[in-house]
Amino acid sequence: MIRILLADDHALVREGLKQLFSLTTDIVIAAGVTNGMQVLKTLSTDVFDVLLLDMTMPGVSGTDLITRVVTLTPHPPVLVLSMHNEPQIARRALAAGAMGYLTKDCDPSTLLTAVRRVAGGGRYIDPVMAEFMAFEHQDKQAAGGHQHLSNREFQVLCLLASGKSVNDIAQELSISNKTVSTHKARLMEKMSFSNNAEIVRYAMDRRLIA
Repeated sequence: MIRILLADDHALVREGLKQLFSLTTDIVIAAGVTNGMQVLKTLSTDVFDVLLLDMTMPGVSGTDLITRVVTLTPHPPVLVLSMHNEPQIARRALAAGAMGYLTKDCDPSTLLTAVRRVAGGGRYIDPVMAEFMAFEHQDKQAAGGHQHLSNREFQVLCLLASGKSVNDIAQELSISNKTVSTHKARLMEKMSFSNNAEIVRYAMDRRLIA
């Protein structure tokens, strides 16, 4: 039996996945959590075959959380299930240590295949996403200049675009306001942004935020 730790802060998503996996005979959601700290706490007390992880949750999340998970001994393979279909986000998640990446609009059969593949020690990327990633280099403009940002700068960009203030971001990432401001200044310089409205417009155009 494949035991899943499900990490997603949306109740409807958690309930839908429970119903999907209940139709199988080899997969079960053994525990569910809604934020990054709960992920780390649960992994310290129990063993799972797969961590099915949303990229955007309260507190520590995204690549930061993946990096922390994969340093644990033991740790389950991480399969990302995200609303983001932007290749650069998937690339960063995989580079941080995720073993698979799917978007939430994938077919149920694709998700089941991915869970079984990752639980068995393999890797899985949704075929459509894999195609986008393979041909990303042919359209740098569409891929966006954010590919040149550091992981932290990219994270700050997405949080700013979602409407969070410097203080909010500092609290969520457990870093100082000054550090957030430094990351913001660097990303705005790299991206040639002059104000927050340009950050929001850029992120929405490239579906970096919902």
